[in-house]
Amino acid sequence: MLKYPALILAGLVAVPAQADAELTLMHGMEIGDQLSQPEDLANWLVSEKFDGVRAYWNGQQLLTRSGYPIHTPPGFTDGWPGQHLEGELWIGYGQFSRLSGLVQRYDTQPDDWHDVRFMVFDLPQWPDTFTGRQQRLQQLLKSHPVPLNLKLVPQYSGLDEAALQARLQQVLAKGGEGLMLHRANALYQVQRTADIRKLKPFQDADAKVLAHLPGKGKYVGMLGSVQVELEDGTRLRIGSGFSDTERADPPPIGSTITFRYNGLTRHGKPRFARFLRIRPD
Repeated sequence: MLKYPALILAGLVAVPAQADAELTLMHGMEIGDQLSQPEDLANWLVSEKFDGVRAYWNGQQLLTRSGYPIHTPPGFTDGWPGQHLEGELWIGYGQFSRLSGLVQRYDTQPDDWHDVRFMVFDLPQWPDTFTGRQQRLQQLLKSHPVPLNLKLVPQYSGLDEAALQARLQQVLAKGGEGLMLHRANALYQVQRTADIRKLKPFQDADAKVLAHLPGKGKYVGMLGSVQVELEDGTRLRIGSGFSDTERADPPPIGSTITFRYNGLTRHGKPRFARFLRIRPD
């Protein structure tokens, strides 16, 4: 259970009443690949969105975004600051499956984690704006000998829409997912907020698996689709994106999957939804 200090609960950081019951993080909103908002780009900081496993360092233990311990091998977190850090565990482009497998194992060795980096992007318990938290992070990481596996995600400011789109294309060209936009004067909020925007050519969402629906034709005896429920209660079926191996051994009922889609239908449901992966935590 993550307890927030009195300074945060006093109002210097926006925290919903129920947030201290579980480890709950600040989440952004999808805006697709066209910048409809925000219009005041001068007031935003921009960074690359890394396709890794989101993680939280509480000063002693590395946790998943749901609060479960990540069993890193001995020595992996040696030298990390004794302050709360938020970031993304990342190996490299196209390496999510390899990383996810490591995060879910209990018996890994130091060599298994040799290429893993913790890409830090926030200091959640520091009572300041996002800009202030970034400045504090820079001071914090400069004041200690920082291990090679701890990296501060670069933030860029002063971009106009053309420069933003150019940077997006640069990230996509090297195999990246997209960009993250953070409102510079935003406090840390343990909820989903428009103060963080995800700029990508597609959208991702999480959903709980409710049922397995049987396949037809070449998929007789295998999974045809899954019925899932989104956070807002929306239900839909997802039948594409699964490999034959995944159809033979589908995501368990009750598990959380991530799926990819392209905008919404006129009924408000994700368009062209396709399975991406089981969420590792």
